[in-house]
Amino acid sequence: MGRGIGEVLAFAVGVAISPAAIIAVILMLFSRRARINGPLFLLGWVVALGVLCAVVYAISDQSNAGTSNTSSDSVSWLKIALGVTFLLLARREWRKRPAAGVEPEMPKWMARIEAFTPAKSAGLGAVLGAANPKNLALTVGAAAGLGQLGLSTSAAVVSLIVFVAVGSLTIAGPVAYYLVGGEKSKGELDNLKNWLGLHNDAVMAVLFLVFGVALIAKGIPLTR
Repeated sequence: MGRGIGEVLAFAVGVAISPAAIIAVILMLFSRRARINGPLFLLGWVVALGVLCAVVYAISDQSNAGTSNTSSDSVSWLKIALGVTFLLLARREWRKRPAAGVEPEMPKWMARIEAFTPAKSAGLGAVLGAANPKNLALTVGAAAGLGQLGLSTSAAVVSLIVFVAVGSLTIAGPVAYYLVGGEKSKGELDNLKNWLGLHNDAVMAVLFLVFGVALIAKGIPLTR
């Protein structure tokens, strides 16, 4: 079980570092339906992330990645390909970061969050949790790598639960803080939102760089 958790933990941290999603949930907590939309956003995130990693793990496990040389090599090459992609994304994010003193523009969809219905809030959580390229790649890397280990079903399930739980901490944190702190929490959440908006590109560049190198390193020793 420890091997499985160790395999997915770093990937889960990468999923948790999602500035756009954190900003989105904070904006929801500033809306009129905050006490409904915030938790539903979190629910959509958790469910989508859980379903995605379960499906990828099931496919990897069914392909006997832990015992078949061919399947194991395929997963290793997948890790290398994802790593190279992350390095390219790191370069792009670093180059498009705003110049000093320039206020970054928020995506247009964030301006509409105030008017989101509960269903749209849950849907946005699901999209940002599992359908955005960064989380999709990290989840595929984590679940496919887990399939290579040949773990028991119970150990794999626990590892996947840990992955989803850790990957959801930065979304659950603001929601829980708002529900407990109420209006008093808005000042600190607003400061966090502003900081993430200002440094989003730099944060993502560093994240992509670290995981790009890590994925390539994980894949190379296993290739034949």
